[in-house]
Amino acid sequence: MKKNSFLFSAKGILIAGFLSLNTVMYAQKTADLSTISEKTLSSILEKNRNYYTLGKVADYIPELGKMDAKAIAFSVVDKTGKVFSTGDVQKKFTMQSISKIIALMAAVKERGEANVFDKMGYFGSDRPFNHFSNLETTGKPLNPMMNAGAILTTSLISGDGEKPFLKVLDMVRYITKNTTIDYSKSVYESEKSTGHRNRGMFYIMKNSGLISGNEDQLDNYFKQCSIEVTAEDLAKIGYFFANQCVRFDGDTQYKNADVAQLIESQMLTAGMYEFSGEYSRMVGLPSKSGVGGGITVSVPGKMGIGVFSPALDQHGNSLAGYHIILDLAKQYNLSIF
Repeated sequence: MKKNSFLFSAKGILIAGFLSLNTVMYAQKTADLSTISEKTLSSILEKNRNYYTLGKVADYIPELGKMDAKAIAFSVVDKTGKVFSTGDVQKKFTMQSISKIIALMAAVKERGEANVFDKMGYFGSDRPFNHFSNLETTGKPLNPMMNAGAILTTSLISGDGEKPFLKVLDMVRYITKNTTIDYSKSVYESEKSTGHRNRGMFYIMKNSGLISGNEDQLDNYFKQCSIEVTAEDLAKIGYFFANQCVRFDGDTQYKNADVAQLIESQMLTAGMYEFSGEYSRMVGLPSKSGVGGGITVSVPGKMGIGVFSPALDQHGNSLAGYHIILDLAKQYNLSIF
């Protein structure tokens, strides 16, 4: 009995020591967030810079095809709102699908979540971002992150003419605290002239009664996709949703935990298109990509991340950007899982 008691005690001490060590190690990993610096970001960026050679700049929209494939930028806004950036930090690029999360916020803010999602689903998808999916059968988009759902979302924002677009633009300016942000007229014209697939989705939804307006609503979608930002702007957007819609400087005008949770859940479920499931496993963070080469990331309650590299993988996501985010997430144990 004494021998067993001794072994039991020794085993208990060993387990307690192991758990204590794990607790200390986890605390150290969490504390490591304070060590993030521009030097850290630069090291991660340089390690992954050459992934652009394995990707391809989007050219189905002619203006996007003019982007410099070698351009790359990386930005983080930490919990205190401090900004760290490296690479081509002044380089502007269009938001494209990243604008969808801003439009979704605007639509939900006006109409309420139930009203918006009565017309579309919360589903993920194994189809590309511009796929019709079940639009022709059920009449409803799968989610607001695919093009069909995003076109519908923008049409739900109130106002005549370009007012819905201006609401999205103003919200981007507010979140980033950057009043100089505007849209690229050349990219807008390029998207409008080649956007026949999106036009088809618009008219299918108009035919099913989900959309009642005219093509001005589709123009607003093309314009919001053409809003130009930097990687730093994307990091501030990521921070905003990571912190219950509180701006990086502490402004609480739009603070709303429910809206932030909705946006982040959609980013996690469908923000990286058909790559979202694998991305959730590997990175484990709410993220939204755009074919302009940007990705915005929310680390709930902690930070926002923005990356830019226009060479895309087969899913339409920035290839170097993905690897930068993956390395940062692993180095600082950022996954929510």
